[in-house]
Amino acid sequence: MPPLQGILPALVTPFDESGRFQEAAFERLLERVYQADIDGVYVCGSTGEGLLQPVEQRKRVAEAAIRLSPPGKLVIVHTGAHRTSDAVELTRHAAEAGAAAASSLPPAGAYAFDEVYAYYRALSTAADLPFLVYFFPAFSSAIAGLAQILELCRLPGVIGLKYTDHDLYRMSLVRNTGAVVFSGYDEVLVAGLLMGACGGIGTFYNLIPELFVEVKSLAGEGRWTEARAVQARINELIEITVRYPCFPAVKTILRWSGLDCGRCLAPRRSLTADEERGLREALRGSSFAYLAG
Repeated sequence: MPPLQGILPALVTPFDESGRFQEAAFERLLERVYQADIDGVYVCGSTGEGLLQPVEQRKRVAEAAIRLSPPGKLVIVHTGAHRTSDAVELTRHAAEAGAAAASSLPPAGAYAFDEVYAYYRALSTAADLPFLVYFFPAFSSAIAGLAQILELCRLPGVIGLKYTDHDLYRMSLVRNTGAVVFSGYDEVLVAGLLMGACGGIGTFYNLIPELFVEVKSLAGEGRWTEARAVQARINELIEITVRYPCFPAVKTILRWSGLDCGRCLAPRRSLTADEERGLREALRGSSFAYLAG
């Protein structure tokens, strides 16, 4: 198994009108992102609407990602769920299916740290599979700071985390312990790499994976001025897209670029006609006009 590092799109999950997983569209999405020489994929996370899908469907998404990925590529499966028992079941399934690692957001809701710790302990010991915890304070405030992050990283089976926060100094302190750390905010990938991140996992990698690969490559060569220039171009697309609900906007852009992944699952809504027009006009006035169809 290759080391856990590099550029991994947090893949969207294609659905039909009834919310069923569409494997044919998923295969085309995988083909497209792998053409950019990414290192693997992260499936059924927030971008992939994992928490909104039934357990059995999530298993099929994970199996498809593993089966359809080229040899030597990483598939990390987000196995988090509202119920610990479901999360444990999904983690065991990820191991059986051949995933490179499992990962999970903290449980959603007003939980104390000891409850989150018990949740992660149940998942990290559920199977013989490397596990990444997920530090994302905008999603959950239960993990309060560095000491608690490091306590979670010491759990059996935990090798590191996905780190989605702008405090990159704290991220560097986690990385200095030897933990695997993936940078989670797309707009600061170059800064995360500078501060020691092993790679990145993100939403906009679905749309422009080649640019994220280029940032990682330039950073690896110490060509930081050029890497920052590519990051600035990435951020042009991000700044346009986040004027609208992000995940529906990303799926809309994928549709315009020839890959229809369906709508997001309720309670997420689709873009309105006015929003689609505004997004398309903004793209056409940018360096990403080719994404507007």
